[in-house]
Amino acid sequence: MENQLGKLYLIPTGLGDNPVWDVLPLSIQRILEFTDDYIVENEKTARRFIKETLPEKLQPSLNLKVLNKYTEDAEKATFLDACKQGKPMGLLSEAGCPAVADPGSDIVKLAHENNIQVVPLVGPSSIIMALMGSGMNGQSFAFNGYLPIDKQERKAELKRLEKLSHDQNQSQLFIETPYRNTKMLEDLSSILQPQTRVCVACDLTLPTEYIKTFPAKDWKHVKVDLHKRPAIFIIHKD
Repeated sequence: MENQLGKLYLIPTGLGDNPVWDVLPLSIQRILEFTDDYIVENEKTARRFIKETLPEKLQPSLNLKVLNKYTEDAEKATFLDACKQGKPMGLLSEAGCPAVADPGSDIVKLAHENNIQVVPLVGPSSIIMALMGSGMNGQSFAFNGYLPIDKQERKAELKRLEKLSHDQNQSQLFIETPYRNTKMLEDLSSILQPQTRVCVACDLTLPTEYIKTFPAKDWKHVKVDLHKRPAIFIIHKD
């Protein structure tokens, strides 16, 4: 039965508005050529991406199912119907790699439960690229998503992650809502131990890309505008 099922392709997108072929392999174009059924976060941006990537693709031929925080579980259960009918499907993220810090992971889980082959394709991951450029431990690391907004809860969580990093020699990665990036960096420089290393990686793959690692105490003297710039933060206490 397995060879009668269509494959689910995890199709990466860019991390910003730079030309798509600056960061994506041409093999993605081949996948788009024979795939008409997609699961996407936003229909408008998905159509724009497909048009930029493969201009000759006829837009009326595309069948798009929208996956976001409002999608009901009962609806998700039908999203892979095309694969069950033997057709290939594509899963598109809004930015970077699908299913990594991304709601697409629910669909990948569903694909495995239905014995549908999952094919991850090469593309930019802000998490991995930030770690690569940080100089921190690429052998042991953890991505923690968003930290608490409450001041005291955030302080406690940063202290916990710092201790975990030291005890396990493990780099700790997390993100923040872009308009709160500046406050996050201020918290890191004031809450963490002076010698704890802090990496800030923002606008990855873009002309404005910025990746720097300094001890927490030194960030107090660094002038950088992070406001509304997508960023990854990494800490490591040796």
